[in-house]
Amino acid sequence: MTDTMASAGAVASPKNDWTDGQILAFAHAANRGEIEEAKIAQHKASNPAVKKFAALMIADHSKMDADGKALAAKLSITPDTSKSDVTDLMKDAQGDIKDLQSKKAGKDFDEDYIGKQVDTHQKVLDKLNDAVQSAKAPELKTDLNESIAKVQGHLTQAKAIKDNSLKS
Repeated sequence: MTDTMASAGAVASPKNDWTDGQILAFAHAANRGEIEEAKIAQHKASNPAVKKFAALMIADHSKMDADGKALAAKLSITPDTSKSDVTDLMKDAQGDIKDLQSKKAGKDFDEDYIGKQVDTHQKVLDKLNDAVQSAKAPELKTDLNESIAKVQGHLTQAKAIKDNSLKS
């Protein structure tokens, strides 16, 4: 029995190594990146569906970020950016923001922005699904499950825009 538990623990450990502080830092980084990228898209997007999606990203991710900050304060949890998943996400977002800022407005921008949205939302969704297994505070687990549903919805919408609204 001990061998089975040890091997199960070894399999689960990569997925279960988030602290609540790291989870909150990751969520904050994801939200900030989405908001900044969407602000650029609001000015450079030419497709109405992309503009509408960018507005939704600003609204939803601003609310999610505010909710996360309030939860961190309520639970006295300090966000912890020491986990590589957090720093990698922050670097990726900075790269995406720089890339989007350098692009000209128009169809190519729309395709690039939505492509980044599909990729980023999928990566964030995967990490949140890992992180929720590690969350200690019940309120954080609840908040994460709500965020997972919201991010899944964004991913579905971004894919639909990519597949339907951006086809020539």
